[in-house]
Amino acid sequence: MAIKVAIIGLGIMGRRMLSHMRSHNNFEPDYLWDPNQSACQRAKLLDTKSYIMDSASDAISKSDLVYLACPPAVREPYALEAAAAGKALFLEKPFGVNIDDSARMMGHLKSFNVPVAVNFTQASGIALTDLLAAKKRGDMGDLLGVDIVVTYPDWPRLWQRDADWLRFRAEGGMTREVISHFLFFSERVLGPLSLLSAHTTYPEDSSLCETAVLARLVSEKKQEVSILATVGGAQPDRQEFTVKGTKTSRRVSNFHMDSISDGGDFTSLREPPKDPRAAGLKAQLDDLSLHLASKPNRLATMNEAFRVQTLVEGILAETGKPQN
Repeated sequence: MAIKVAIIGLGIMGRRMLSHMRSHNNFEPDYLWDPNQSACQRAKLLDTKSYIMDSASDAISKSDLVYLACPPAVREPYALEAAAAGKALFLEKPFGVNIDDSARMMGHLKSFNVPVAVNFTQASGIALTDLLAAKKRGDMGDLLGVDIVVTYPDWPRLWQRDADWLRFRAEGGMTREVISHFLFFSERVLGPLSLLSAHTTYPEDSSLCETAVLARLVSEKKQEVSILATVGGAQPDRQEFTVKGTKTSRRVSNFHMDSISDGGDFTSLREPPKDPRAAGLKAQLDDLSLHLASKPNRLATMNEAFRVQTLVEGILAETGKPQN
């Protein structure tokens, strides 16, 4: 029997999940809600089988699983209402707008003992899965560290412009939205990380999010992770995650393009899927089905998501000169 889903938050992420859940055999995303009527209308045009509910509570009450795609500042009350009603949860990251709020929310969710997973979108993707398999086989030799490079001509990206909150310092920015994924990747590959140093640059308007980040982190085995991220200039989006090994190194570009180097140029390992986003979301939903059935899966746990948020907020708080 398909899992009945409520989607709270019908911006770009909510509508995207609506489409992909509808095409997946295991999910029926029938119950939708957003305080913005325009967002509700767009979702209804996208999926005529779904129902726009009168309130978030109505949507939650009808469902088995609640997907929260609303902004972080309003996520906690919906999550706790759903968990108290015994509903499973699939959350966007981060849990909340600061570490204290997120720690409190995570503690409450654990006390309800319902299934909870966090949508780091490529956790189940083929690139990270293959990279971890190569590490386990020893194909890469000793792992030396990770380099993360992220550059954008503008922020938010064009396809995210409707999510206006992404441009503000309180909840948005590329570090929370994108670099968090690569920190999650890094901890999956290297284990827990600690922040060594960071230098984060903000615009003169202090309400706006960061425009540049330099940071260094280190694993328990002293493997370093470097981050270079900037916004501005005439250039395409660039999102690169490189794991450096003594035998071979692996690079994941734009979340799905997987390449390898033995010291020469990086060369592609496989043809990218025709629709990378669809392939990634299909893998996430396959693993979400496993998670809800209490079976092994690759989705991000609450503990992993909270560790990443702690690193992210540490980076964003550092506006001084990098340490040597």
